[in-house]
Amino acid sequence: MEKGETLINCLAYIDLNPVRAGLVAKPEDYRWNSIGYHAQQKNKGDFLSLDFGLKELGVLEAKERLRLYRKFLYEAGAIKTGGKKKGIVQKTVEKERKKGYRFTRTDRFLHRTRYFTDSGIIGSKDFVRQQYSRVKDLFQSTKEKKPKPISGLKGLYSLKRLTE
Repeated sequence: MEKGETLINCLAYIDLNPVRAGLVAKPEDYRWNSIGYHAQQKNKGDFLSLDFGLKELGVLEAKERLRLYRKFLYEAGAIKTGGKKKGIVQKTVEKERKKGYRFTRTDRFLHRTRYFTDSGIIGSKDFVRQQYSRVKDLFQSTKEKKPKPISGLKGLYSLKRLTE
C-alpha cells in the first residue's frame, strides 16, 4: 500500500509546483503538467498513465481515479506549508468540492480553447508584432514572442508555428 501512497504524493507535489510558485491559481491551469494535460486533452491517446497510485488501493475505474486524484490534489494544495509557499485558495477548493472534483465538459472546453488561442494573432509581420505588444501582459509566458511565417501563406505571420 505504501507504494501507491508514495506515487500519488510525488505526482501531487509535481502538479502543485506551479501553484506554489504563484504561476497559476489551479493546478490544471498550468498546461505543462499532467493534470493540465488531462484538463486539456482528456488524456488523448492514453498518453499518460491514469494509475495515480490508486489501482493498488482498489480503485479500478480510470475516471474515478482521476476524480480522486483531483480531490487529493486540491485538498493537499490548500494546506499551507511553512514559509511563503502559496497554495490553492480555499474558495477554489470549495467550488471543486461542490463539483465532486470532476472535470466538466465546460472545464475541458475552456482549457482547450485557452490553449488553442494562446498566440492566436495572424497577419503581416508588423501587424502581429504591434498586436502582441498591445496584449503581451495577458500572456502567461514571460518569454518574448516573435512573429513566425505561416508555411504556405506568403507574407502572413503568427506567434504560433502554424502548418498548412
